[in-house]
Amino acid sequence: MKYVCNNMMADNFNTAYSNENNPLVAVVILNWNGKHFLEKYLSGVLASTYQNKKIVVADNASTDDSINFLKQHFPTVEIIFNKTNEGFAKGYNIALKQITADYFVLLNSDVEVTPGWIEPIVDLMEKDKMIGACQPKLLDEKNKKYFEYAGACGGWIDTFGYPFARGRVLEEMEEDKGQYDTAVPCFWASGAAMFVRASLFNSLGGLDEYFFAHQEEIDLCWRMQIAGYKIYAEPASVVYHVGGGTLPKGNSKKTYLNFRNNLIMIYKNSTAAALFLKMPIRFGLDALAAYKGLFAGDGGYFIAIAKAHLHFAKWVLFHKKKPDEIKIKNFQLHGTYKGSMLWQYYFKNKKMFSDFISVK
Repeated sequence: MKYVCNNMMADNFNTAYSNENNPLVAVVILNWNGKHFLEKYLSGVLASTYQNKKIVVADNASTDDSINFLKQHFPTVEIIFNKTNEGFAKGYNIALKQITADYFVLLNSDVEVTPGWIEPIVDLMEKDKMIGACQPKLLDEKNKKYFEYAGACGGWIDTFGYPFARGRVLEEMEEDKGQYDTAVPCFWASGAAMFVRASLFNSLGGLDEYFFAHQEEIDLCWRMQIAGYKIYAEPASVVYHVGGGTLPKGNSKKTYLNFRNNLIMIYKNSTAAALFLKMPIRFGLDALAAYKGLFAGDGGYFIAIAKAHLHFAKWVLFHKKKPDEIKIKNFQLHGTYKGSMLWQYYFKNKKMFSDFISVK
């Protein structure tokens, strides 16, 4: 099969983006045994109409034929080789240290982009230099009328640290009817397609490598907000994500990383007073989730949450930063829900984002 980058649309795109005086955007795809996704979606990334860009594949020691495939069919794509599978966080940190650009785009290999997906976000971030990260609208590649789990139209978080999004609450995905088509601040931008200001990413030390994978982008966005920057969702940019959706039963490692990393993130970025008030309730909510899984016959889910709590305690004792290294300033956090999303979902039957937050 011949793989062709279709650049026909590049001749007709907005001339405001047609010269190299515009910011340099590095689209960086972290790959691990993802040849089938590169085969399907990389041509579309190369056909993006924004010209001052470079496409990089950071390979996390793939054992499939990804590298040979790239060299044969996409020789213009830069390849960074990681010696081992470093996970999402360290894999990206290693790669991005080797790349010079104004903006980094952390793009999953299983994302189908649209031709003009870069321009609206670069335009927004150029107009407001205090936007540290931004995501496009994420729709489901398998059912393109619906939002996708990984970030929908901008990530939010509740008082106890549980994430949800405009267009997605827990496992409920809303149909996209244009209800969230305004660019607004949010709490976190999805790591599936995340634009970040490169200088800010570097100054904050990048992603927390202890996380390995899951919730590291939320932690980064939280740290950006503490530093005085904003996180945005720009729905004028649209991509389609395959993703994994909800956590599948039996995937204990995924459950473990989500719960462990979420607890670490809360601890890192909260004041002592906030931790005193929220953590006992949070531990109780996690325990309820664990026992709910156990009584439903999913012992692996119960064990994963218990393991996550034990390893969180280990992190607090041996890995956490010293108090004087964590500088919490006066800042405004956008994209926070003052209450329990889980309580509203399970006991108040609120299933849509608009049930929690008035839509702008």
